[in-house]
Amino acid sequence: MKVQISPFDDCLHEECGVFGVFGDSEATYLTALGLHALQHRGQEAAGIAANDGKKFHIHKRPGLVGQAFGVKNDSPKLQINGTSAIGHVRYSTAGGNSDYEIQPFLTHCHLGEIALAHNGNLTNADVLRKELLAEGQTFQSTSDTEAILQMMANSRSQSPVEALLKCTPRLEGAYALVVLGPNELIGARDPSGVRPLVLGKLDDIYMLASETCAFDQINAEYVRDIEPGEVVCISEDGVQSYSMETHKPERFCIFEYVYFMRPNSEFQDRSIAELRENMGAELAKESPVEADMVIPVPDSGIHAAIGFAEESKIPYKHAILRSHYTGRTFIEPTQQRRDFGVRMKLSVSKRDVKGKRVVLVDDSVVRGTTMPKIVHMMRDAGAKEIHIRIPSPTITHSCFYGVDTPDRDELTANHFSIEEMAKEFGADSLAFISNDGLYRAIGFDKRDGENRKYCDACFTGDYPIELTDFEAGNASRGCGKRKESAA
Repeated sequence: MKVQISPFDDCLHEECGVFGVFGDSEATYLTALGLHALQHRGQEAAGIAANDGKKFHIHKRPGLVGQAFGVKNDSPKLQINGTSAIGHVRYSTAGGNSDYEIQPFLTHCHLGEIALAHNGNLTNADVLRKELLAEGQTFQSTSDTEAILQMMANSRSQSPVEALLKCTPRLEGAYALVVLGPNELIGARDPSGVRPLVLGKLDDIYMLASETCAFDQINAEYVRDIEPGEVVCISEDGVQSYSMETHKPERFCIFEYVYFMRPNSEFQDRSIAELRENMGAELAKESPVEADMVIPVPDSGIHAAIGFAEESKIPYKHAILRSHYTGRTFIEPTQQRRDFGVRMKLSVSKRDVKGKRVVLVDDSVVRGTTMPKIVHMMRDAGAKEIHIRIPSPTITHSCFYGVDTPDRDELTANHFSIEEMAKEFGADSLAFISNDGLYRAIGFDKRDGENRKYCDACFTGDYPIELTDFEAGNASRGCGKRKESAA
């Protein structure tokens, strides 16, 4: 099954989410619950690989976590068992969409059985695949994740953690990995730390996840972040930490703060909800407006709207309601009914907005296809003035590091000025937070040198990690089709 993406879903799509737990009789249940909390990071497919101490079991299916691991025949048990497990929720940013692409991947080699799941995107995956194919390796998928697993299996290492450490100098791009071996659970972040990975603990059981919200789901404790370039090995001996040979400046994806991470997650000792409120407050300082109310576009605009309202002293009103019974599988019947898609997902409280000057706060603008429909709905509801405020800078470049973004020629900021966009949207005014304003909101006044610490390539075109496949003309789908120049 291939998920159909609604043409009204005008946002950058989440990459993937990973989870792992070592040494618990309910490891598969904990993993399924953790993946459920990470569902926002991928809705195409879900999978779990588990080790019961004697053999590995794997279960993966297209669809949401509840669909993939729901109970069958009134049985309260999952169809997979083990005392250690890793799991993955997927939105495809690399490889195809067939069932063969669903993670985790499993292989049997001289190290025993090994399963691996990956969040991110390798920028030299094609180069690595060609080398492995030349050595006689075979592939079941087109995923860059399988290339990592094949490299580990092809090594002459004495343990899975040694095999992974030997592989990492060859890996370019962004990756957060969970690896399940015969006697260990391994986690790793790329040397630039583009994608998140965190360590948690439930009683005496250690676990790994893309976000801390997965720990909240199972009442586990957030211990710490996995550091850029760090590999951790969880076994009966506890948690051991290793450093990769490659060292690079830290460049965490700033859009994780803007949009991807759940508001109740924490990372780098920061509350995501608080950071987004800071973005809204900074936006209110940069682009003030006289209005009667601040309205978020649910759900991702809520916390920035709260910050904007508090800073501007304009009342906050939840005047757009979202239906949670429509999703990405919705398909429009005809071109003439395109507005119906947004109206099925969002509805406006006419009583609240009629005759009012409103500020609409949404997280970002990508293709610019949804905002005109929302503005039209607000006009129909009687809004007197509509001012749009966006707590992210204009998106002008595609991502190669694990986020599915359109071609550059599909990004509306590459075709229109901000004033022209406001006219296209039908708004009275439009403003985006500045790059410097975004950095101030997350606590950094300078964007140069070591103080930067973030990847903002989607806003600036400054790519911090080599784009080997793209520059060689080999990147078929790093994060969407690649036609544009990376510069």
